[in-house]
Amino acid sequence: MANHVAVKIEGLTKNFATDDSEVQAIRSISFEIRNGAFFTLLGPSGCGKSTTLRCVAGLEYPDDGDVYIGDELVVSRLRNVFVPPYQRDIGMVFQSYAIWPHMSVFENVAFPLTQMKVKVPKRAIRDKVLRVLELVQLQGLENRPSPLLSGGQQQRLALARALVAEPKLLLLDEPLSNLDAKLREEMRMELVELTRRLHITTLYVTHDQLEALAMSDVVAIMRAGKIEQIGNPKEAYTSPQTRFAAEFVGTTNIIEGRILANSSSAPGCVQTIHGPLHCDVPSDFHEGDNVIITLRPENIGIVKEYPGQPLDFLGIVLEGKVEIAAFMGDFLDCRIRVKDQPFRVKVHPSFSLTIGERVYLRVPKKSCTVLQTR
Repeated sequence: MANHVAVKIEGLTKNFATDDSEVQAIRSISFEIRNGAFFTLLGPSGCGKSTTLRCVAGLEYPDDGDVYIGDELVVSRLRNVFVPPYQRDIGMVFQSYAIWPHMSVFENVAFPLTQMKVKVPKRAIRDKVLRVLELVQLQGLENRPSPLLSGGQQQRLALARALVAEPKLLLLDEPLSNLDAKLREEMRMELVELTRRLHITTLYVTHDQLEALAMSDVVAIMRAGKIEQIGNPKEAYTSPQTRFAAEFVGTTNIIEGRILANSSSAPGCVQTIHGPLHCDVPSDFHEGDNVIITLRPENIGIVKEYPGQPLDFLGIVLEGKVEIAAFMGDFLDCRIRVKDQPFRVKVHPSFSLTIGERVYLRVPKKSCTVLQTR
C-alpha cells in the first residue's frame, strides 16, 4: 500500500443479530484516509459511522472486509487476521468518558506514556502531560481527583489522554458532545490545529454537520450502513450527489420537476409546479426524466418589486408571501410561501420584512443542483 495512505478500508461489513432478525450496520464500505488528514464520518444515529470507527479501533470484529493502518493489515476475516487494540498505534476518545476514577487528572493523562514499550523519562512525561492539559484548558487541575471534574472537563481529560502519546491515528467519536457551545467552538479549532501541527491522521465521527464542515479535510456522508458521498466539505455542501446528502448537510429547498430540455441546442430547463426553471442540467439527464432541484437558502435573493435582471442570470422568479422572518444575529432566517411550497431563505439582517408582505424570490441558474429523484 502506498505510504501516503494512513488507513485503508476494503469491503467492510458488520452485522448485528437481534432476537428475530439481523441488522446490517455496515454494508461493504471502502475508503482511504491520507496521512495527516482529518477525515469525518457524518450521518444520523444508526447509520453505521461509530461501528466503522470501532472496527478500525479493534473493538468490533467485522463479518467481512479488511482494515489497514499504515502498511499493516490489522483485521481481515478472510485471512484470519486480528491485531488487538492495544497493539495498534491509535488514540481513542468515545462518547463515554472512560477515565479511571481512582487516578488524578495527571495520572490519567500520563498513563499511556507509562505503558509505552520505550521508557519515557519522568520529566518528559510531566512536560507532555502539562502541555496537553493546557491545550484542553485543564491547566492547574492536574492534581484533582478525576471524579471531581465536571462532565465537560472529564470529556476534555479523555481527549488529553488520547493525544498525549501523539499516536499515528486518532479516533474520535463525538468527543465534543458534552462541552458548552462556546468551549465546543474553541475546541474545534484547537483540535484541528493540534492534529495538523503534529501531523496526526484523524478519523472523526459526528452527526453535527457544522462540526464536520468546519473541521474536516474530507467528509464521508453515511446512511443506512453505506457511504452516500465522499469529498471535501465544500463539495459536500455545494455539490450534493443525492437528496439525502442535500437535506442532511445544512438546510436546502427541494423543487420537484421533469426535464423539458437538455441539449446543446436547447439549454437545460425543468418543468416545475412554479413554471419552467432554467438551470444547468447534467449531460446524462434526458428529456422527460423526473428530477429534483436543490437550492440553498443563502443563494436565493429577495426583492420587493419584480426584478429586472437579464433572463440569462435567473433560473426563475417566484412571487411569495413572508410567513416567518426570524432574526438570527448575522442573518434573517425567512420562510416564504410560494403557492403551496414553503421556501427557506437567508438574507442580511438589515433587510426589512413584514409578516404577510408580498415579495419576489430571485433564483440564479448557477445555484440550482439537479439530482435524481431517489
